[in-house]
Amino acid sequence: MTPPDPATAAPTPDPAAPPLTGLRVLDLATLFAGPLAATLLGDFGADVVKIEHPRRPDPSRGHGPSKDGVGLWWKVLGRNKRTVTLDLSTPGGRTTLLRLVRTADVVVENFRPGTLEKWDLGWPELSAVNPRLVLARVTGFGQFGPYAHRPGFGTLAEAMSGFAALTGEPDAPPTLPPFGLADSIAGLTTAYAIMTALAARDRTGEGQVVDMALIEPILAVLGPHPTWYDQLGHVQPRTGNRSQNNAPRGTYRTADGTWVAVSTSAQSIAERVMVLVGRPDLIDAPWFVTGEGRARHADVLDDAVGGWIARHTRADVLAAFEKAEAAVAPVQDVRDVMEDPQYQALSTVTTVDDPELGPLRMQNVLFRLSATPGSIRWAGRPHGADTEEVLTGLGLTPADLAELRAEGAL
Repeated sequence: MTPPDPATAAPTPDPAAPPLTGLRVLDLATLFAGPLAATLLGDFGADVVKIEHPRRPDPSRGHGPSKDGVGLWWKVLGRNKRTVTLDLSTPGGRTTLLRLVRTADVVVENFRPGTLEKWDLGWPELSAVNPRLVLARVTGFGQFGPYAHRPGFGTLAEAMSGFAALTGEPDAPPTLPPFGLADSIAGLTTAYAIMTALAARDRTGEGQVVDMALIEPILAVLGPHPTWYDQLGHVQPRTGNRSQNNAPRGTYRTADGTWVAVSTSAQSIAERVMVLVGRPDLIDAPWFVTGEGRARHADVLDDAVGGWIARHTRADVLAAFEKAEAAVAPVQDVRDVMEDPQYQALSTVTTVDDPELGPLRMQNVLFRLSATPGSIRWAGRPHGADTEEVLTGLGLTPADLAELRAEGAL
């Protein structure tokens, strides 16, 4: 057999390189699910190019607290992304995007359905220049149906899915989360969907469209509620911290004014907790043998557990539960999280050196791979910081860039 010509042979992949090295993602999305999906891909080596309007940057740059005029949420959401400005509604912006699409594996967008089509940048145009492209379209309600053209945000998904109806005290209003829950769940799901589409491309050689609606992933994580209703007509009411499936379960105040959370999903754990709090007699009750039975007697169990915890400090509660091999955790705010020894052992919060803000602490990559780990190479970069580098890499000349700027495309 003739050995391959070293001058023409493909380079040998680096076995230690991040697993998504060589994958190019164009992030056209804003607030928050689409950009998060792109962030997750960038954390594991994808070359993510963030495309923002020249005069209207991604709103996440101004979302939440800032320091010295620099948005801190953007530092997390924009990490591992190169930033480019491009007005897709201009002829030059459209042409330039198509040149970028030729080099890309994935495009992530979250415009209202029909917006890309209005600019002649719909799936037929994108796939024509790159048949292997995966186009991830993230919207509130999906690409079709009676709500498709409504403005959609995570709050609406949290309300529509049943999440808010389940959350809160029984005699209080439905409760919305104070953070982007539906967006975050959809971001995780979109990253998974993109990787699934790329796996299909490996078999077929062709890309496809991912249609992600914010209202669907959050419904999926709520569990079997549709099936319960379908088969039993069961509608779960708001129960606060209690569960209809097991007890004792909830948050309990300690003697020093802090809180702990207790879970007894397993029968053996429930028995250990009752022995620990001095009520082993309850274990012999006929209703104690099932989680549903214990849930019906939550008042009795909460009185026993809550009363014992109220007489002990948090440190003593945690030590006693650990000794008894019962499930407990402190209720922590972000200050506690930053000092928690388990999070420290896992490096869940890491430090990134940022040219604008200096050392910057943020959540690390989402999971650990033993052979090809991900990493945070840089935090979110300034608006348009990499425009010239990315576009000259496509072969555009300084004169081309000047023409695009004159048109308002950059």
